[in-house]
This record gives sequence, C-alpha cells and structure tokens, in this order.
Amino acid sequence: MERDRERLSINAAKLYYHSGYSQQDIARELGISRPSVSRLLQHAKDQGYVKIQIFDPVEDMTQLERRLTERYGLREACVAAATINDEQEIKKYLGRKAARYLDSIVHDGDIIGVGWGTTMHTLAASLLPHPLKGAQIVQLEGGVTHTEGETYANDILERFAGNFATIAQHLPLPVIFDSRAVKEMVDQDRYIKRVLELGSHANIAVYSVGTVRHNALFFRLGYTDAKEKARLQESAVGDICSRFFDGEGNICDAALDNRTVGIKLAELRRKEHSIIVAGGEAKVLPIRAALAGRYGNVLITDQFTAKALLDAPAGGTAAEGLV
Repeated sequence: MERDRERLSINAAKLYYHSGYSQQDIARELGISRPSVSRLLQHAKDQGYVKIQIFDPVEDMTQLERRLTERYGLREACVAAATINDEQEIKKYLGRKAARYLDSIVHDGDIIGVGWGTTMHTLAASLLPHPLKGAQIVQLEGGVTHTEGETYANDILERFAGNFATIAQHLPLPVIFDSRAVKEMVDQDRYIKRVLELGSHANIAVYSVGTVRHNALFFRLGYTDAKEKARLQESAVGDICSRFFDGEGNICDAALDNRTVGIKLAELRRKEHSIIVAGGEAKVLPIRAALAGRYGNVLITDQFTAKALLDAPAGGTAAEGLV
C-alpha cells in the first residue's frame, strides 16, 4: 500500500513538474481527486523526490557585485549577465551596462574623461541620451595612429559629446612619441596643456583595460617596434590609456611611460568615479593588476570575468593587499 502511494506520488510529480499538467489534469489522468493530487505533490517534496531550485539572475549578479566590492575594495561593482563567455559578445553587454551606470551618476557640470578602444566604442554606441548643462567631455590619451588602424577615439568622443549635449575636447596627437623631449615640448602647447589639465581635473573617468597579447589593439596600431613590444610582453600584464603596468599594478617601462601622451595612472586614483569597463578571459589578469594598483574604484564587468576574479587566490601578485 505504502509502495503504491510512493509510486503514485512520483508519477503525480512527474506530470506536474516535467509535463506541465495542472492538478486537475493529473486528477483526471490518475483517477483521483484534486485534493489528493495536492497531497501527493506535497508528499513528493517532503520525501525529497522533488527538489526545486530557483535561479534569479538579478540576485546572482547582486551577490557577485557585493563580493567584488568587498574583495577588491571598490566603491561599486556592476556585473552584466552576458549570455556566453565570448569576448565580442561580452563587449555588447558591458557597453549597455556601462551606459546605464553612467546615466545614473552624471550631473550638470561634470567633467567626463574618456579612453578609447573597442570596448569603449561599444559603450559609446550604447549611451542613453542625457543632456547636461555645463558638462565637458575630454579625451584621456592621444589617439592618432601610426597605421591605418582605428582607435575609434574621434567617434567615441563625438558620441559622448552628442549624447550629453556638450562639446568634445580632443587630444589630436599620437599616444606615444618617439622622443621624450618632443613629447614634453608638445605638452607645453597652450591647447594641448589645457586638454591635459582638463583630463586631470575630470571627476569621472571611464576607460577599459588592455592586454599584451600579440593582437592587442595597441600593438596593431604600430606604436612600438618589435623589440619594444617583446620587452612589454615580458614585463607587463596590461595597460590603461596606453600606460603599461605589471602584475602588481606598477608602471613597468618608465622610458615608454615618459613618451606617452595622456593622463597619468596615479591621477585615476583621485577621481570621484574611476570606472574600469572590461571583461573576457584575457582581461582577468590585467583587471586584477589594475585593481591592485588602485586605479579604478568602479568595475563594470561580466559574470564570467567576475567569477574568475573572485576565484583568484587571495594575496599574491595582483591581489595583494586587497582582501
């Protein structure tokens, strides 16, 4: 008798949870009353035949955001729920997530410093119209290339300026000069000096983190020769605004850094909102190093990257001092 009840309970559960039958349908199918079906379903749960799991993507992202904030000492973390762990697909979700975050924090009179690159280009295309009064948009690093490659700097700046109903302040220079002396001389130009100072005074900075892969955009744009590229790949794990750092977030090539046009990484630590927008497997180590250097206080990433950042061992090279 008890065995029959167990089998009936399991059959009722299969019809209800797997086949989508209503309790009335099950009663008719099994030749019993609807209240009996209800009791059988409850019995199936009580006996452990049925285990219900609810996955709430909003709640899950919230937990990841909280853990990232605590682990890396961030002001805020935002995690986009990307559908698959693919770098190009992730960029789409990061762009939309970052656009919504910016929309929530910008105010009249803000100075918004902007980096360049493919992630930032996706973000610029996802911006939500938000006219501001007295706001300024400023380029954080030089964007002229030595090749026919595209940094997307001009398009990014103009999209930001149009979106926030203001004008863009460009840095019409290569990001790297061959000579430190020439770079320092150019820095003294009245217009260039004003744009650099504006970037330094920006209260919001938004940028991505680059890698030192062979196909990294910085290398494809021809900013370094083969020897300098090899040296960077040996010592650096990534870059922000074309300033390269090691696993602990320290500038790893002072000579190259002295020839670089744009905001200095130390200045990012003083921003009210210093926003890193980055995701994908190749970005995990550069993000960790950037957070070790305390360059960003806001991280916008995807759930795959977030989990990798949280799974990284506490302490050690890039996470030292952040737990």
